[in-house]
Amino acid sequence: MLALSSAGPRGQKVISPGDGEAYQDLTSPACIRRLLRGNGLAPLSHLGQHFLVSRRVLEEIVAAVDPAPQDVILEIGPGLGTVTRALAPAVKRLVAVEVDRGLAGLLDSTLAGLGNVQVVVGDATRMDLGEVLAKEGGDVGKGVSNLPYYLTSPLLFQMIAMEFLTKLVLMVQKEVADRLTALPATKDYGALTVAVTAVCQVRVAAKVTRQAFYPAPGVDSSLVVLDRRNPAEPTALNGSLSAVARAAFGYRRKTLPRALAGAHLPGVDRSCAVRALALAGIDARRRGETLSVEEFAAVARAFQELLGREWPMREV
Repeated sequence: MLALSSAGPRGQKVISPGDGEAYQDLTSPACIRRLLRGNGLAPLSHLGQHFLVSRRVLEEIVAAVDPAPQDVILEIGPGLGTVTRALAPAVKRLVAVEVDRGLAGLLDSTLAGLGNVQVVVGDATRMDLGEVLAKEGGDVGKGVSNLPYYLTSPLLFQMIAMEFLTKLVLMVQKEVADRLTALPATKDYGALTVAVTAVCQVRVAAKVTRQAFYPAPGVDSSLVVLDRRNPAEPTALNGSLSAVARAAFGYRRKTLPRALAGAHLPGVDRSCAVRALALAGIDARRRGETLSVEEFAAVARAFQELLGREWPMREV
């Protein structure tokens, strides 16, 4: 069932399946242009709208998601429904969240006949996506999105926080993918690397040039796959780990005691930082950029032992 209106404020009509082949090949730039023009629409740069026009990349996205009959899929930003149409026939349910009401109106046509798709119109960053998806049931939750570059971090962390999403398949700017997969002591290794890889194993499934989109963005992209780690493993995304990583990389050229004390974390001075590092088995002469994710987690746990399990959410 498509939970949306048939037309939005940006367009005057919606091309329906009976109107011809304008919507049939959604990886064709000519078809995309014709479909958009026919409904009085155009790509909106302020929403980061770049439509996939590569069948090869579409196939790589589907392969990375690895859809199965029991899956419930959350898609952020379905656009014209290109990925949606490729995934929906193979899964139990697909919930697509689209902020652009004009495109949402088109989805009524491009997704016609897919009874297991629910389209939710609204801003994903302002929704309780967990509540939306939880209503759908299903054994496995997976997330897929061509993340708008200007919203990459907020949406990434929002999806990671949804523990029932076991896998995320995301199109991100190449530079973001480089940061997500960076190794310690490299220029791309930073707080984002630590926060994400503490929760998920990350790999690049495909490198995607800007020519794979219409209109072409100004940068190349990468398709990344994030597989949620077993909760029994020692690392987890929490306020303590994030606080330690941000402090360490905020002063990445300083030794850890100076960086941690300089970040003005609650209850942390240089003496406390040295005690926490000793408790974690970390040489106080090291800089944050040299620590592995597991070592960052050990430091975070040490601060919680010294300052309380709620640290750093409460003042000490």
